[in-house]
Amino acid sequence: MEDNIKLFHGDGGKYTSMLINELFYKYFNNEILLRGFDSSVFHVNKEKLAFTTDSFVVKPLFFSGGDIGKLSVCGTINDLAVSGARPLYLSAGFIIEEGFSYIDLEKIVRSMGETCKETGAMIITGDTKVVEKGSADGLFINTAGIGVIENNYAEKEIKQGDHIIITGSIAEHGTAIMLERYKIKVKGDFQSDCSPVSNIIRSLSRYYNGIKLMKDPTRGGVATALNEISALAGKGIKIYEDSLPIRKEVIALCNILGIDPLYLASEGRVILVVDPCMSQDILECIRSLENGKDSKIIGNFINNNGPIVYLETEIGGKRILNTLETQMLPRIC
Repeated sequence: MEDNIKLFHGDGGKYTSMLINELFYKYFNNEILLRGFDSSVFHVNKEKLAFTTDSFVVKPLFFSGGDIGKLSVCGTINDLAVSGARPLYLSAGFIIEEGFSYIDLEKIVRSMGETCKETGAMIITGDTKVVEKGSADGLFINTAGIGVIENNYAEKEIKQGDHIIITGSIAEHGTAIMLERYKIKVKGDFQSDCSPVSNIIRSLSRYYNGIKLMKDPTRGGVATALNEISALAGKGIKIYEDSLPIRKEVIALCNILGIDPLYLASEGRVILVVDPCMSQDILECIRSLENGKDSKIIGNFINNNGPIVYLETEIGGKRILNTLETQMLPRIC
């Protein structure tokens, strides 16, 4: 471990995992936490609940397709949703730099309220702190959320042959942040995919017996999320390049900048591991929704004596997809 915390410790990849495993798990050691899921799932009396928290430091605060407020609510609601929970209640903590625009703060808070109304969740508690000018970069937000697990959803054993579905085009959020932050002028419609996914997961409730696992590919992108799933399952994953839903504009821009879109964040997508006998029905159900119309089966699990993720290229070659190791784009959420 490094002597000092570096930016790459927060990118959601290899070094974030090391920081969590070697420091936080060391002192916060308990059975619920060590499961390492997007939300912690536990029982209170007869209810099965999910609880999660997240902090948002995105730069810039406003971007095409959203802002830090919408992102903070979506991020917490989505972590609950991929755990099979119906989001109920959220908290919101604000750290505001002295001199921050009241008008901008109102825009951000309004977008948080609108997103909550869209999903049925409510912000029921919060906290506000103001720090001296220069002590924060405008505004940081922390949100936490709690939800109830519905239809007895639970993660299941992943087996060889299980299919992997992604619910829409990827790398949209990371691309939008990159363009806004560095004032890159290009033609094309580049918008963050920042949106709640709870409607998609709610629509799949009748298929829960065939859904093995759900995860949102945020920091570290699809490649890192797949590596985490592969490690959890103890099995390999094969992804097909020609099945990946990536818009041509995103690919072209990433090629110019030398960035791999598989490591750029998506903030409104879900990766699902599903029983192959039900994958087509699940896919059609997702495609019937506006925010799932571009969903695809992108790969499957293979039996190769251990966790590994590789991409089969359009010409039949193979490329190993490792967990994100180098810093690509900090402060994307």
